[in-house]
Amino acid sequence: MFSYRHAFHAGNHADVLKHTILIAVLRYMTEKEAALNVIDTHAGAGLYRLDGDYAHKSGESAEGVQKLASQAASKTVTLAPVLADYLEIIQSFNNGPSIKVYPGSPFIIQKLIGDRDRLKAFELHPTDSRALSGNLAQLEAGRQVAVLVEDGFEGIKKFLPPPSRRALVLCDPSYEMKTDYGRVQDMVAEGLRRFVTGTYAVWYPIIPRTEAHDLPKRLKTMATKLGKPWLHATLSVKAGKIGQGLAASGMFLINPPYTLKDQLKLALPQMVALLGQDANAAFALESA
Repeated sequence: MFSYRHAFHAGNHADVLKHTILIAVLRYMTEKEAALNVIDTHAGAGLYRLDGDYAHKSGESAEGVQKLASQAASKTVTLAPVLADYLEIIQSFNNGPSIKVYPGSPFIIQKLIGDRDRLKAFELHPTDSRALSGNLAQLEAGRQVAVLVEDGFEGIKKFLPPPSRRALVLCDPSYEMKTDYGRVQDMVAEGLRRFVTGTYAVWYPIIPRTEAHDLPKRLKTMATKLGKPWLHATLSVKAGKIGQGLAASGMFLINPPYTLKDQLKLALPQMVALLGQDANAAFALESA
């Protein structure tokens, strides 16, 4: 149950997609004066060394954020605004253009939210939860950030609806167990029942598993039945082959910012062009 470690995958193409969208959503949602409550259901360790043993062993960041940074540094391409913003945020955690430290979602969220906003970061993995608490303690964020060593699928219930009636829920479990797909669906359904106007952002891997292909379809049906807007973005960087790493992933959002689709229309083709590893690299973007 606890074998998955995001440190092996930090900064890969899936993180580029996920965190570019997360940053764009946070930029929009923090423009309003009312307090924003952000819930990160699977927060991880918070910070990752890309020159450490885990990341070095997988080498995934070399084909992700580091490749993007190298292309941008060459000045042969002008990045789409949201992709440039993503890269600037990641580089702000490093000294200089070289990216050796990669911030996970809780650090990205904490950097962008205001003093009135709150982050609830769930992490059940014993090692990662200790690392997350230690890493976040350096920020001296006080009551702004709370680390909860609980099951995020269940723990989220006590924070919905939020007092300010404004919330962003980020859900990106490891999907190491195929039951995670059903738990994501149940969590979003329960979240919408409790707080139908919240923004829900779900990351998932695109792999040859029925549950992975069914999840976005079920989320789409759920949002449509409630009459809520949704957005679905996917990124594939290569042909999917067993034993050769993750080739594609997606983000599904319910109640997304109305500005997000146009932003991704510019960013996604660049992700394909800059991160694609073979002729199978592609993106898809749909909404309602």
